[in-house]
Amino acid sequence: MRLLDGKVAIVTGAARGIGEAVALKLAEHGAHIAFTYVSEGSAPKAAALEDRLKAFGVGARSWRADAGDFTACEGFVAEVLKEFGTVDVCVNNAGISKDNLLLRLSSEQWDEVMDVNLKSVFNMTKQVIRPMMKARRGSIVNMSSIIGIRGNAGQSSYAASKAGIIGFTKSVAHELGSRNVRCNAIAPGFIETDMTHYLKDGEAAKGFMEKIPLGRFGSAEEVGSATLFLASDLSSYITGQVLSVCGGLNI
Repeated sequence: MRLLDGKVAIVTGAARGIGEAVALKLAEHGAHIAFTYVSEGSAPKAAALEDRLKAFGVGARSWRADAGDFTACEGFVAEVLKEFGTVDVCVNNAGISKDNLLLRLSSEQWDEVMDVNLKSVFNMTKQVIRPMMKARRGSIVNMSSIIGIRGNAGQSSYAASKAGIIGFTKSVAHELGSRNVRCNAIAPGFIETDMTHYLKDGEAAKGFMEKIPLGRFGSAEEVGSATLFLASDLSSYITGQVLSVCGGLNI
């Protein structure tokens, strides 16, 4: 059974990692996919992902758009609506980290993390809620992080942006529940991606593993499966919640 047959899903920052896995999982279950990437160097990966998505028999198109830019998001969603007719699911996944101790963290680094990680969630949600409210249905899934729940030394900007996503998610759930539009967040723990590859080597890896009850890093596909659950009607009575996909790291 395909859980999202005929639905239209937006996924930001989908050229690699968790975003790519989310797009593939939603397409596998029948969703047409519109996704963004931001750097020119990611264009070949985006084109390759389009082909992989279309192999599931769905529509797929990539856009080079900066989710941290309000005007770019406005134009992107307008084009998605023109091409696909509606938006049923929005996965706000775009994110970066600029890890540094607070003493060394520059205001420019702080602003960049906030723009990409937090402002992007506002930008995209602002654009998709109108068609969702009109249709009286929709699911917004915001990618937070376990770091936004528990914090971490050297990641004050990342933690603040991801914690902000949680507060935003809960507020939007309050605002849009009466229109049958749901808003939830996912808080991944240590997931095997390009961003975390360096954490798996040597003594550092051993220390991380000892803190995870399941004893391993998660996969991007496992985050994709959690996203599918929140995007689909399987979670039709769930809104304003944070689903931790962390192997038990936060217990």
